[in-house]
Amino acid sequence: MLDDSLLDDQSRLTDADAGGLLRAAARAGAQVRATAEAAAELGVDRVFRDRPRALVLLTRPGVAPAVAGLVTALLGPRCPVPVVVVDDVPGWVGALDVVLAHTEDPGDILLAEAVDRAARRGARVLLTAEPDGPVAASAARHALLVPPRVPVPQGFGFVRAFAAWVVALNALGLLEADIGRVADELDREAERAHPAHESFVNPAKSLALRVADRTPLLWGLDDVATAVAAHGAASLARYSGVVADVAGYPQAQTRSVLHRRAVQSTSGADIFADPEDEQGGLVRVFLLAVRQGGQAEFTRRSAVESLPGADVLEPAEEVGGGDVVCSALLALRFELAALYLGLAAGTLGGPGLYAPAV
Repeated sequence: MLDDSLLDDQSRLTDADAGGLLRAAARAGAQVRATAEAAAELGVDRVFRDRPRALVLLTRPGVAPAVAGLVTALLGPRCPVPVVVVDDVPGWVGALDVVLAHTEDPGDILLAEAVDRAARRGARVLLTAEPDGPVAASAARHALLVPPRVPVPQGFGFVRAFAAWVVALNALGLLEADIGRVADELDREAERAHPAHESFVNPAKSLALRVADRTPLLWGLDDVATAVAAHGAASLARYSGVVADVAGYPQAQTRSVLHRRAVQSTSGADIFADPEDEQGGLVRVFLLAVRQGGQAEFTRRSAVESLPGADVLEPAEEVGGGDVVCSALLALRFELAALYLGLAAGTLGGPGLYAPAV
């Protein structure tokens, strides 16, 4: 049972968040800065100076698949080198290739073997992982290991991996992003979403309340926004037990029954509807937008005309700063919203149900 009064009671909110998860999420900007500093000390700019034959994004369970999806979307179809997303190193990887990997499991033997194999074949490898354990040992000789410098609980490594990979992609000349600007905007987002700020001015609390008691449809208006939506859905599932639908808007239009329900839900007809009277419950449509430009504006206008009551989440209208900045900001907003919703619903030890073991 959702206790929305908890969100605007800072004392109760602090008591409910016994694990300090909101504080951990708010350290995203610090994670980005520390990761960029560590990468600079390792000489990432020097090691990753030459463009590779192929870019291999090595993902393991956790946040790595979401980071890989976002990076792939940011690089886009015009990326001058092939981008391969895999959970193990392909047999063809060699000295001309670059491998980026992330894990929060220091004992991931499969990843340790993959990193060791890639490094022995001469590939340039960048790994974000804990400093101890089999994974770190596999990177000791031939790979660049970026350990966490800002302590946060397991599950909050998205921005750390993202920052390290963006630094490497900057060095390779495949992406242009101001990593310092990313950190600054994440700090500002954390301040806007501070527990002391009431729901009507707190973007994360407002988003949590919009998601509550609905099935969120997270539909991206561009490929980068759709990738962020996937991370948002994972955060909602992890911290608040909410199942969300994720799709690019063109793909969502092909889901005829669900799209029809979305149109009905945004028409205002269900304002007093009882979720128990709706088959499958009520839905809430969120249109996510990151990219700017003529095509993005056309897609946005078409979607809003079809779904006039949908929530449009478009960070560029708030902060600007380019696709990398806006995508990182939106990802953090979903993490914070999921935490607030989990605390208010009791899934994270709030007033309702239970505090799951970590």
